[in-house]
Amino acid sequence: MKWITREKPKIDRLACPWLIRKFVDTNAEFIYVPYSEVLQKAEELNAIPFDIPGVEFTHYNDQCTFDYIVKKYQIKDPAIDILSVIVRGADTDRYDIANESAGLMAISAGLSYNIQNDYQLLEQGYIIYDALYSWATHLYNQKHLQNSPFESLLYEVYQKFLKEPDKKKVPSWVKELKNIIQDQIDTQFTLDLKKISDELALNPSYLSREFSKYFDDLNFGDYVRQKRIEKAISLMEESDYSLTEIAYLTGFSDQSHFTRTFKQITGKNPLSFRNNIRKSKADTKSK
Repeated sequence: MKWITREKPKIDRLACPWLIRKFVDTNAEFIYVPYSEVLQKAEELNAIPFDIPGVEFTHYNDQCTFDYIVKKYQIKDPAIDILSVIVRGADTDRYDIANESAGLMAISAGLSYNIQNDYQLLEQGYIIYDALYSWATHLYNQKHLQNSPFESLLYEVYQKFLKEPDKKKVPSWVKELKNIIQDQIDTQFTLDLKKISDELALNPSYLSREFSKYFDDLNFGDYVRQKRIEKAISLMEESDYSLTEIAYLTGFSDQSHFTRTFKQITGKNPLSFRNNIRKSKADTKSK
């Protein structure tokens, strides 16, 4: 099976060949050509075009080509679920959805800068994604310090005695960012860390790195999801909106995503949570 895409690969066009070779076709051949030649060469060479607009194997909504291949070939692997989010974040500049996305983007960009030959670059890409897959399979929950008692002790001392938070020196952007997030949640706008960084005149990497210090030890994505669920609970208590309407009003693209996030944060699904609210109100009125 032959596959063809644009030249000068960076993220999706390296990740997808690795995924195809590992789970779809171990003998797959990959061809890189100038963008303007992809479709013509695909027909000439009987190759499958990928990661360009207007073909089957491409981006859909907020999902990248890697996601589509996983769905198309029904790849069921917890490690691939982890990698999919990392690749998606790196390939779409959404570094808030996975801590590792920014690192993958940096490594991929540096590798592409150092290696001009696309096929040599692909060989190095296989090494990177083999390593990421092993990490996601065996080491996902392992921290660096847990393997080093001495470093762990130093870190503990640092956390206890040196890293005392100074509540008087909270940066001015923190309050402004809280207002921006709340405003956008209230109006169901899509929250984009890059756009918010521009609005605050801050570097996106700096904002992503510093965010958890001032927002309940949560990363940007988790904090926004928590605020959306808090709004959902408020709507359950104060309105008769259906759960589908509440999902929309709190910025979720579909009810299944809303239900999954709600249960992750509250420990209950939205329906049982709302039923408890209604039962509690009914008990209060009967007394």
